[in-house]
Amino acid sequence: MDPRQASLFDDPAPGPPGFAYRPEVIDRDDEAALAEALAKLDLRAFEMRGYVAQRRVASFGRRYEGAGPGLEDGPPIPDFLLALRRKAATFAGLTPDELVHALINEYPPGAPIGWHRDRPAFGRVVGFSLLSPCVMRFRRPREARWERRSLTLEPRSAYGLAGEARSVWEHSIPPVAALRYSITFRTLA
Repeated sequence: MDPRQASLFDDPAPGPPGFAYRPEVIDRDDEAALAEALAKLDLRAFEMRGYVAQRRVASFGRRYEGAGPGLEDGPPIPDFLLALRRKAATFAGLTPDELVHALINEYPPGAPIGWHRDRPAFGRVVGFSLLSPCVMRFRRPREARWERRSLTLEPRSAYGLAGEARSVWEHSIPPVAALRYSITFRTLA
């Protein structure tokens, strides 16, 4: 079979329009250094509307704190994340200064993140997945049912959400099998 031809079992579009993915963007040594630095952060259980999640987070730069509709200034993006922010900007065709928010998520084994779209105050999202793989699921309403897609985010990979993937589709991650960190950078809307 011609390798350019999809087989019957291939998913021709694993992510929705506006989703970008690139494996092995971070080398293993940099991943280990990032994980070591992330483990030293003051991570706190994620809480929204009275629900306390299993994952822990830290937020930097312009951030949404859940108390009101807008954004506020948080602590600056740590120096150890600035090279990664440059890498995120290059991946997304942006300048580093456009990425005004950084969110760290620590997923212990068994931790999920439910269906959601990122806050409308934010625009494009560029993320990095560290230490262990996870499945990223997407869904959007289609008539009387959900259209769904999913793919695996491998360790050291980068992904981007723009256009429909950012504004129309919801995304979630089912419970992870092993410790995982995600680092996401966001632009303003």
